[in-house]
Amino acid sequence: MTRRVLVTGGAGFVGSHLVERLLRAGYQVTVLDNFSTGRPENLEQFRNNSRLSIHEVDVAEFEAVQPFVVGTDWVFHLAALADIVPSIQKPLDYHRANVDGTIAVLEASRNAGVSRFVYAASSSCYGIPDTYPTLETAAIRPNYPYALTKYLGEQIALHWAKVYGLPVLSLRLFNVYGPRARTSGTYGAVFGVFLSQKLSGLPFTVVGDGTQTRDFTFVSDVVDAFTRAADSQTVGEVFNVGSGKTYSVNQLVELLEGEVVFIPKRPGEPDCTVADTTKIRCEMGWQPQVSFEQGVQIMLDNIDYWRKSPAWDPESISKATQDWFAYLGQT
Repeated sequence: MTRRVLVTGGAGFVGSHLVERLLRAGYQVTVLDNFSTGRPENLEQFRNNSRLSIHEVDVAEFEAVQPFVVGTDWVFHLAALADIVPSIQKPLDYHRANVDGTIAVLEASRNAGVSRFVYAASSSCYGIPDTYPTLETAAIRPNYPYALTKYLGEQIALHWAKVYGLPVLSLRLFNVYGPRARTSGTYGAVFGVFLSQKLSGLPFTVVGDGTQTRDFTFVSDVVDAFTRAADSQTVGEVFNVGSGKTYSVNQLVELLEGEVVFIPKRPGEPDCTVADTTKIRCEMGWQPQVSFEQGVQIMLDNIDYWRKSPAWDPESISKATQDWFAYLGQT
C-alpha cells in the first residue's frame, strides 16, 4: 500500500521541498498550511498530482487538524512562525503557532496512531554556544521568543514520546538555504535579502564586519535528513542537521559578487554557528552532499524567484529592527 504522509507547513520553504521529495518517492501527501508565511506558488507545479492534497488549516486548532491525521503513517511537523523581530513584537502569536500548534498536531498524531513524527526544531535554541562545533548536548540559551517557542515545541514533542510512546524525532536545523527560501518577515533570511538586493542593484547589507560565520546547509540535504529520520527506528532523540562547516558572510558576498555596505552588529546573535553532526552521521548514515559553492550557484541560477521580494537598504533595516536593539540590547 502507498504510504500516507502529512506535512504541516508544506507550502513553506523547507516544507515544499520535502513535499516534492515525498511525491517523487510515490507517497500520498497531505499538506496543511495556513499560508501566513507559506506560499501557494511553492506547490503550484505539483497541484495536478493526484497524490497531493492541500488544505488551508491553522494547526493550532486541534479539531481542524485531527481529521487529516487519521490514516496517516508519517507526520512531518514544519508549520511555525519564524523571524526574530516579529517574535519580539508578538510573542503570543508565536506561542500559539509554535507551541499550541505543536501540541495540537502531536495529540492528533497520538490519537491516529502514526508510526513516525518528525519535528523541525531550530539551532537557535543554542543561543551563543560555548563550543564549536556545537553538540546536541550543548546548553540551551534561547535569546528571543522565536527560539524559545521552537525549543518548547521540541520539548513537548519529546515528552509525548516519553509519556505516550509516540515515535518522535527532532531535527535541529542550521541556517537552511536553497531555492524558494523564505522572503517574508520583518527581516528575511540572508539569502533572500542579498538576492533581492542584487536584482535591485543595491549593495549587500552586511551586518557587523562580515567576519561572522554560519553553518549554511542546503535544503536538499535537510530534506534527506527528514526522510532518513522517518525511515529510522530511533525514537525520542534530537539530531543536529548542518553542513558541519562554517562560512563567513564576506565569503557569501564574494560569491554573489556585488558592492557591500556595513550595518550595525545586532545583539544576541552568535559570531559563529557550526553543527557537530557526528550523531546523525553515525546513527543514520546521513551526510551533506551539496557544497557551499554549489549551493550558492544554484541560488543564483534561480534568482528570479526573489524579484518581487522586499529590497532592503540600511535605512529600512534600521527601522525594521528597532525592537531587536531595544529589547535584546538590554541583555
